[in-house]
Amino acid sequence: MKLNELQKNPGATHRKKIVGRGRGSGLGKTSGRGEKGQNARSGGGVRIVFEGGQTPLYRRLPKRGFDNARFAVRYATINLEDLNRFEDGTVVTPELLKETGLVKKQLAGIKVLGNGELKKKLTIKAHKFSTSAKEKIEASGSKIEVM
Repeated sequence: MKLNELQKNPGATHRKKIVGRGRGSGLGKTSGRGEKGQNARSGGGVRIVFEGGQTPLYRRLPKRGFDNARFAVRYATINLEDLNRFEDGTVVTPELLKETGLVKKQLAGIKVLGNGELKKKLTIKAHKFSTSAKEKIEASGSKIEVM
């Protein structure tokens, strides 16, 4: 097969729709818009969310209260079991976590969660610690430093 032998699939191309002409186009006189009415006029028609005068959905649904999502403080989280990859005596900082790929974005800070067991003795520097994480870290003989 050569490039000059390529053909489009049957039905892939369509004849351009010619409106407002006679002679078999099927779209003469009113150009397929019907007789009179808002949609027959140039520039006519209704906006996309218009529901024919019925109270639109966006007005029927209740809108109440304050949404804190825009102002919420989000922390990058890490579990205790993930910290077992470091050697004993390592000082675990947010920079080290980002370097090793354990945390992608630091967001508002790092929060250590208490999933799993910590088997190494580390010094962990983070912005927040969950209660269970604090207990497990201290039980393993490691140290906590809140930034």
